[in-house]
Amino acid sequence: MGRGTVPDRRQLVLQGSAHLLLAPDVTALHAEETVFDAMLEGWSAQQRSRLLTSSTIETRAQIVRRFASFTNDYPWQWSPADAEDWTSHLVSAGRAHSTVRGYEVTIALFLGYVCDPRYGWGEACETRFRTHPVQVFHEWNSAVHRADYEGRPGRRPFTRIELQRFFDFCDDRVDDKRRLGRKGYLAAFRDAALMKATYAWGLRRREAVMLDAADLRPSVAAPEFGEIGVVSVRYGKASRGGPPKRRSVLTVMAWSSEVMAEYLAEVRPAYGAAGQPGLWLTERGGRVSVDHLTNRFAAYRDELGLPGELSPHCLRHSYVTHLIEDGFDPFFVQQQVGHAWGATTALYTGVSGDYKNRALRRVLDRALPGASPSPATSGRPSPERT
Repeated sequence: MGRGTVPDRRQLVLQGSAHLLLAPDVTALHAEETVFDAMLEGWSAQQRSRLLTSSTIETRAQIVRRFASFTNDYPWQWSPADAEDWTSHLVSAGRAHSTVRGYEVTIALFLGYVCDPRYGWGEACETRFRTHPVQVFHEWNSAVHRADYEGRPGRRPFTRIELQRFFDFCDDRVDDKRRLGRKGYLAAFRDAALMKATYAWGLRRREAVMLDAADLRPSVAAPEFGEIGVVSVRYGKASRGGPPKRRSVLTVMAWSSEVMAEYLAEVRPAYGAAGQPGLWLTERGGRVSVDHLTNRFAAYRDELGLPGELSPHCLRHSYVTHLIEDGFDPFFVQQQVGHAWGATTALYTGVSGDYKNRALRRVLDRALPGASPSPATSGRPSPERT
């Protein structure tokens, strides 16, 4: 190429370009499906060049295929009407606002890629189908991020009474199976310890099940917790398709280190733990799954008669709420649960009315020394409640 010559755009080596994936002089037997598959392959290559994880890429491809199946058309045939119909379908199916918005963002990202002239997909579609893809999601027909928290309104922390009932139920299951000499005693103990650990260190489900035994270590600052003063979380929630985030969670509840010490000494070795790094093991020596935690939690919750809106993630909400109520510094709590912003931690907090009353009383006592507290704000039970 001589000096000053403009390079042919089609010859640029750009990851995900159409000319790298489609043979220009070959007519495929199923041209539409071939081009669609090539688009997804190219998008995957483009995302890998941005260091996105395989799980993120695969999940996005599944969503794009799901949208294609819903419309029964290919990307160069999609229209804004298809986008609106799909959104209505998702909403009527009970999908959460955040889920719907996430699906829409994925389709918009895919179309942004295939509509970008640098990748040549528009030109390839014009040549083969005499049309080209267009963006179908716009500000006026897609869900917007208006609220900081988009989870289901019913999700909330456990009350302390509910949490005690739940853990008592877990312990009763262990005692019953041990008394009857049943084989399921080990599994019941493991599951009880897993759920208690999820709460005691404010863990997400995947963070909990992916723990290794080596992730538990002593804390120099808190030797009273023995060998379990710090939990190293290595599979924290990733950002924008990046690698899992890591953090160290300090033990703050004395009973949690005792539960874990008993589990490590009596139960885990019975699963043939030699050579197995996982903390929570199955009868076959593998790790328990996220689905196992979810399903076992739901079974215990329903058998106990607790509200159906409570989920394993509510244990994490409860951890944040109870630490704040117990006087821990909000920034410390934020670091414990791995939130980048304090506002996110605040959204997890559902402090009780008693806590608010005590906080109000402290402020009033400082502002109005000598004022007598009213029954409504004293923090003591009223005659009707005793």
